[in-house]
Order: sequence, then C-alpha cells, then structure tokens
Amino acid sequence: MAKTVCKILGVVLLLVGVVGFAAPGLLGLHLSPAHNVVHIVSGAIALYFGFAGTLSGAKTFCLVFGVVYLALGALGLTMGVEPDRMWTVGPLHFGTADHAVHSLLGILFLAGGLFTKKMD
Repeated sequence: MAKTVCKILGVVLLLVGVVGFAAPGLLGLHLSPAHNVVHIVSGAIALYFGFAGTLSGAKTFCLVFGVVYLALGALGLTMGVEPDRMWTVGPLHFGTADHAVHSLLGILFLAGGLFTKKMD
C-alpha cells in the first residue's frame, strides 16, 4: 500500500505544485512560489519511492512525511492567528485551508505507512 500511496500522492503534490504557479489562490490555499517548490520536491520524492524505491523505503517515506504533514496541519491550527488561523514559517504562509489539506495528507501518508505489512 505504501508504494501506491506514494504514487498517487506524488502525482497530486506534483500537480498542485505546478498549478500553484498559475493559480496561487486555488481552493483558498496560499500557494506561494516557495510553497509550490516544496510541493514539487515532495511529490518528486514520493514518486521516486512509489516507482523506483523499495517497499521499506516507501513505507518509511510515508511514515516520515505523514508525521511531518500531520504536524504541519496541527501546528498551523494551534499556532495560527485569527481570522484565518494564518501561520507564517519563513516564506511560507499557511491558512485554514492549508492546515486542512496538510492534515489530510498526513493522515493518508500515515495510513500508507501503517497499513503496509510486508517489508522487503
């Protein structure tokens, strides 16, 4: 399951990163150029593990990125300020929609890592 999750979410992250340059306010997200680059790099790494990496590598990637994205969502919700729970980390700006998407990505990546039984 980890390799499949890496493939699917890798494509999604890559597409969001590319589309974010043309539509920075897509779905209420705050897709700055720096944010788009992070999505493109995350997507490329996920695709590597999905297609060329080992199953154990894909599982580890899912677990690590799941924790990172889930923490990003949770921290944004707790540390962000009203009215949009805006949280700024360097050049990255995260609002409520970003926190929700990051939390969802974290859950999906963690599920991919946790529900992968067989290791090579």
